[in-house]
Amino acid sequence: MTAVAQAAHPSVEERKARGLEARDRASLSDHAGWRPAADRPDPVGLLEEQDTTREPDLVPVRHGRMMVSPFTFYRGAARIMATDLKDTPVAGLDAQLCGDAHLSNFGVFASPERQLVFDLNDFDETLPGPFEYDVKRMAASFTIAARNNGFSKADVHAATLASVRAYREAMAGFADMGTMDVWYAHLDEDTLRGLIRGEVARTQKEAKAAKGGKKGSKQQAKLAKRAEKVAEKSAAKAHTRDSLQALSKLGEMVDGRYRIVSQPPVVVPARDLYAVFGLSPDQVVPVIRDQFRAYRGTLQPDRQHLLDQFEIVDAARKVVGVGSVGTRAFIVLLQGRDAHDPLFLQIKEATASVLEAHLPKSRYRNHGERVVQGQRLMQAVSDIYLGWTKGLDVRRHFYWRQLRDMKGSALVEGMAPVGLGFYAGICGWTLARAHARSGDPVAIAEYLGATDAFDISIAGFCERYADQNERDYQAFVTAVKSGRLQAIEGV
Repeated sequence: MTAVAQAAHPSVEERKARGLEARDRASLSDHAGWRPAADRPDPVGLLEEQDTTREPDLVPVRHGRMMVSPFTFYRGAARIMATDLKDTPVAGLDAQLCGDAHLSNFGVFASPERQLVFDLNDFDETLPGPFEYDVKRMAASFTIAARNNGFSKADVHAATLASVRAYREAMAGFADMGTMDVWYAHLDEDTLRGLIRGEVARTQKEAKAAKGGKKGSKQQAKLAKRAEKVAEKSAAKAHTRDSLQALSKLGEMVDGRYRIVSQPPVVVPARDLYAVFGLSPDQVVPVIRDQFRAYRGTLQPDRQHLLDQFEIVDAARKVVGVGSVGTRAFIVLLQGRDAHDPLFLQIKEATASVLEAHLPKSRYRNHGERVVQGQRLMQAVSDIYLGWTKGLDVRRHFYWRQLRDMKGSALVEGMAPVGLGFYAGICGWTLARAHARSGDPVAIAEYLGATDAFDISIAGFCERYADQNERDYQAFVTAVKSGRLQAIEGV
């Protein structure tokens, strides 16, 4: 009989003491003073190392997507930042990390109860580690995005502070909550709508109270109202993004059956994969079915029963994201009662987390399982079809999920300062809630304190790191222009 480790149950006062003691390891002001290490690796070289394990025909697509701006470069540069974070001060208070908590990895999706929820939605790099890593990755993304949007220095600073302040204040709230209340906490569509309306009302009140009808306050109120309309439109669009909608975009009817349409290099159906993997259609189908059976075995019995009511119709390679481009990613089209009852599943390759080079390796040997278990631990609710497999090449690991399940994301590039500041607040709250589920919210909250000292310190780090990101971006663009790297733009 396997022995079960006995969990420790320190008192609240002991947990608070642990948080205060953590300041001896890293004071709140220590986080501000970052500068690149003298032996910092070549950032372009780090990307080239990642490229060696990716699909050669897609590597230029990845580079092209990263070339768009310093912000899109940052999205694809998780490994570079992981290398930089390893030398930063930490308090010794760990939680399950997203590992790539930039602002575009938050969004809405459907809960099993068919309600929209806002949460983290990318866990390719998830691993237990210092909570500060995620906070810095998130906050720096707001600095970089705000700069990319052409904000003033004051507005850039305000957006960054808003994300960290929301994290700190939310963690203080979770520290006072019961264990089950923390676990059940989530941000659903109705709550989010109420928060947006509250922000609009606040800006309108400020505009009316402004002496002499101050022009800036009136403009803020107009922008907030416009942001509310955009959010409502985005939520309505998310409700339509399901497998049936995906079928209208990705499917075509041939001889009375749907199949996935060919849109190379973004979508390459199984029937056209010989040029990529050297597998004929007759070879591809058995591989897909074997993988499907293995994936089914990782689901709960009730979800296995549900999945058994669908049959595989077609499969394709499909390019996704920015940082993930070049890793193997596929979609599978299934149908239920008939051709108009589709289910699209996505299969994404899971490689070692970028954090594993600097933190203890995952307890899970299969990186697909690492992603799934990390996601379940951090999200308030998760996709019912989350599962994992090994590939035909057993050294490759994959995780499975629904391709579209009312998923939606914020259009950050179009946000005004008032909108980005609000978005920073809900991202900060969400990250704190995710950390509070696996870490110790009492100790972390005590470490963070009740003043803005931590917020200001992190904002200082972010300003320095955004400068470095711009230098890395320029080095990357130079590498493309010199021919060192190949890039295909606009794909």
